[in-house]
This record gives sequence, C-alpha cells and structure tokens, in this order.
Amino acid sequence: MKEVLKNYSGILLLLLGITIGSIIGIVAPQVVGYIKPLGDIFLNLLFVSVVPLVFFAVSNSIASLDQQSKFGKIIFTMALTFLFFILTAAVFTICAVYLFPVSGVSGSKEVIDEVASQESWGNRIVSFFTVGEFTQLFSRQNMLALLIFAFMTGFSARKAGERGQSFRMFIASGYEVMKELLLLIMKAAPIGLGAYFAYQVATLGPQLFGFYAKPLGLYYIAGVIYFLVFFSLYAFIAGGISGIRNFWKNAIYPTVTALSTCSSFATMPANLQAASNMGIPSQISNIVIPIGTTLHKNGSSMSSIIKIYVAFMIIGRDFFDPMNLLLALGITVFVSIVAGGIPNGGYIGEMLMISVYKLPQEAIPAVMIIGTLVDPLATVLNAVGQLIASMFVNRFVKV
Repeated sequence: MKEVLKNYSGILLLLLGITIGSIIGIVAPQVVGYIKPLGDIFLNLLFVSVVPLVFFAVSNSIASLDQQSKFGKIIFTMALTFLFFILTAAVFTICAVYLFPVSGVSGSKEVIDEVASQESWGNRIVSFFTVGEFTQLFSRQNMLALLIFAFMTGFSARKAGERGQSFRMFIASGYEVMKELLLLIMKAAPIGLGAYFAYQVATLGPQLFGFYAKPLGLYYIAGVIYFLVFFSLYAFIAGGISGIRNFWKNAIYPTVTALSTCSSFATMPANLQAASNMGIPSQISNIVIPIGTTLHKNGSSMSSIIKIYVAFMIIGRDFFDPMNLLLALGITVFVSIVAGGIPNGGYIGEMLMISVYKLPQEAIPAVMIIGTLVDPLATVLNAVGQLIASMFVNRFVKV
C-alpha cells in the first residue's frame, strides 16, 4: 500500500486539487475570481519554462543522434504517424455524425468582432516559419519558428564535430536543468490546476446545456470512445498487451494535466516525463512530443469535422456529398497540422472553412463557440496523442 501511495502520490494530489476546484466552481462560483490568479501564476511559470525546454530537448536529441539515417527515419515515421492518426480521427468522426445525426440545430445571429488581418499571404507565410528578432524566438506564440531554429542548431552542433563538443555538452546540460525546473514547478500543480479548473467549471459549465448541447454531446461521446478504443489499439500495435498496460498506467498524469489546463503546451512536461517512465528513448520522445504538440492534433481533427457538419446543418446543405467530405478532410489536415503552429490557428482554420465552402456569415459564431466548448476534451486528445505517437514511432524506429 505504501508503495502504491508513493508511486501515485502526484496523481492523487492532482486529482484531489482538481476535485476541490470543481466543487468550488459548482457551489461557490462567486469566489472563483479570487483563486483564479493562483492558476494563472502556475500556468505562466509553466509556459516560460517549457519554451527553453523545447529548444534544448529538440536540439539535444538531434545533436546526440549517432547516425544520420536514424534521424531521417524518425522524421519520416513521425510524419506518417501524425497524418495517419489525424485522418483516422477525422474519418471516425464522419462515421459518428453519419450514424448519429444531430437534428434541431439552427443558426445564431451573433456578431463576431474578430478583425481580419490585412497582411498579405506572403507575409503571413514568412511569419509562420521565421521571426524578425532572435528574442522573439523564445515565445510560445512562435513555436514553429523555435522548432525550426532548434532543428538547425542541432544539425549545426553535429556538423561541427569535435569543435562543437562543448556546445553539445551545453545543450545536453541545459536539457537536464530545464527538466528539473519543470519538475519543481509541477509540484505546485495540485493548487494551480485546481484553481484553474474551478474557473473552467464556473465559466464554461453552464454553457454545455444550452443551444450547443447536441453537437457537443456527440463530440464528447465520440471523443471519449476514440480516446479509449483507438488509443488502446495504437498502444497494442506499438507494444502488444503490455503496451496497452504501459500506456494507460502512464497516461493518467498527462490526461489530467490536459483536462485541467486546456493546453497541449502546458501538458508537454507531463508527456515527456510519462514517455521516460514508459521506456521510450529520449531521442524519439524529445523530437516527437515537442513537434507533435505544435503539428499533430487528434482532437482538433475531430472538432473540425463537427464544426463543418454543424455549419452545414445550419444552412441546410448536404455534408455527406463526396466532394464536401473530401474538402472536409483536406481542411481538417490543414487545421490539425498547419494551423497548429500558428497563433490563433483555430480561428484561421475556421475562416478557411467558411471561405472554401462559401458559407454565410451566420455560421461563424456557431463554429467558434463549438471550438471553445469542446476545448477540454480536444486538448486531452491533442496532448495525449503525442504520447501514443511516441510509442508508435518507437515501435518502428529503434535507436
């Protein structure tokens, strides 16, 4: 019993904090405003620490790989894994809305105060991949640029050979230091996440029973089924029966963290720790998890299909027309992979959807509100998907 408490004390304390936060959010929403700053402080500490961790983790993994062919195989396998998972999630959601159609959904006439950017697409593309100043790299708003810079740094450190040995040692040391810093910050997780979860319950909870109850119910039911069934199937492919046990034993902490924070970025330290506990080599997990957090999103894939479906229901068009379905899959891949690395990428994906299908303006509020309300489960699927992807890549690439 003592051994069980020792092994699971962190998770139990986290669950206790979230349970207390949920109760406060339900029975005393008026005090949520006073405790929310505790959650904000915790998340801010987490965010500023994760950014340098991403840089050191990715650059160190690339710099420490012994064989160039291994790196190429990891990237290739990772890309196929991401695409396969995203399309599987999308097709599963299409089947769900076909078998269990949502009726009684109609449009909303709310006005969106979102100001469209006047930048040219050329400037936007440049801003997706690069920044103007070195200091801007270390911002979570520029994760794609940071990942590219970390890649290039890792390659350069390898290419430098003996002359780069000291720098490679610095990168490896920096990675270990940042890991310890994250572990230190996570000790405050029960209080910080409990406070933030109280805010989530108090503000979003009542909306779940209103106008959007039916499409949200479909998303949450389908999402939970996908989470339990498909993630178990992926774990089985990666490691057999023992792989399923290993995955679910270590997926609890990342799942709870994702549910509490509604942030894949904030879940990254829990994912890296879980991958280490599962025996996944750091050369794989330190590449797949940071990159996947930006570019691989199962939950966003499912929510994209739900949003397109609801938009079609609002205007009375046939979502299941073959051409509409193909366009939906294309938009979903864009939203899940490309828009994931862009600040406010979800909104960009929604605007793309409206543009491609030439939908009326009243469809915009519906898809934006649904995107907000499905965020807790979508974040769980997005974040924990990086852990299962690491298992999958490790199955086919041995380092």
